[in-house]
Amino acid sequence: MKTLKAKDLLSERYGEKGSESRAKLQEDAYSYYFGEIIKNRRKELHMTQEKLAETVGKKRPYISRIENGEDVRISNLLLVANALDLSIQLTNK
Repeated sequence: MKTLKAKDLLSERYGEKGSESRAKLQEDAYSYYFGEIIKNRRKELHMTQEKLAETVGKKRPYISRIENGEDVRISNLLLVANALDLSIQLTNK
């Protein structure tokens, strides 16, 4: 049985680092990650999606999409993070 390294498996399944398909994977992963943080914090605060949506001036289905990693624009992420008392830090790589 051949042992694969994670980087080789990623390249095999999603393309080489720097490729369009690999960039899409990374974008999807970040969206999922941010959605999980938002959902966990909302639940920690015992807040419904409806209440969070009302707080940020959006509709409940939009909050659901964010939490499912489907629609994460930085401007809206900042709005939601602020409503949940979360901070976002941007750094250079």
